[in-house]
Amino acid sequence: MSAPSGAYPLTPEQIEAFRRDGYVHLRGVLSAAELQTIEPDYQRLIRGEIEVPGKDYCDMSGDYGRDPEDYSIINVMLPRRYCPALQGSVLEQRAASIAAQLCGPDMVLDYDQLLAKRPHKPDAVFAWHQDMAYWPDTPDTRTATIWLALDDATEANGCMRFVPGSHREASLRPHHPLHGDRSVSHTLVTEVDEKVDRVRLAEIARGDATVHSERVLHGSGGNTSDRWRRAYVIAFRSAATVAEERRRGFTHSHNDSGLT
Repeated sequence: MSAPSGAYPLTPEQIEAFRRDGYVHLRGVLSAAELQTIEPDYQRLIRGEIEVPGKDYCDMSGDYGRDPEDYSIINVMLPRRYCPALQGSVLEQRAASIAAQLCGPDMVLDYDQLLAKRPHKPDAVFAWHQDMAYWPDTPDTRTATIWLALDDATEANGCMRFVPGSHREASLRPHHPLHGDRSVSHTLVTEVDEKVDRVRLAEIARGDATVHSERVLHGSGGNTSDRWRRAYVIAFRSAATVAEERRRGFTHSHNDSGLT
């Protein structure tokens, strides 16, 4: 009997890699045909053809006042909210399957995000950070963040990079706003010493994904190539944690006030 369309069976080795390193590379999460079911709406969102209000459409490498035509990292928060056609997609189904295997059966979709780096943008750097630095402190922090590549992601166009094992450090590293003020830019930054910390590039193919935990150090370099680097991010967290976030008024929208 074939696996359900939303399933993505993981091997014991993949599950162990996630626990050991804080992330894992999964090949062929979506096929070429499956990518075509989400790509048109993805493109409409990053081109601004679907209205995304306020700071949920912004540049994650610059500041909120930058001309959208010059964004280096186009960021769309909560695309499924603004484009309901994406809800229930094969990507969401596959991501749910992966999250349940890595973190448990009580995982639910917390937020989604599109990140697209324009060609010839060496400043399209996503600073080193840990996701938990952005979020409210909750008792259960289990997270599986699926980062799907819509283009081959390479060092030249700004693929993901990780510090394996950093999720096991006793505490989060200190973070500070990229531009000194969260009203200027949402981005947080922490320090990674690449002479001491063991940095690993995650070069992956179109349709592949990385999945990372809430505490692993990660970021990405600029895009010095002549092609885009597009990613579709979906984060799953425990149902209890998502309920507590919403009770506090935290939705992961860049338009949220207070707990951002």
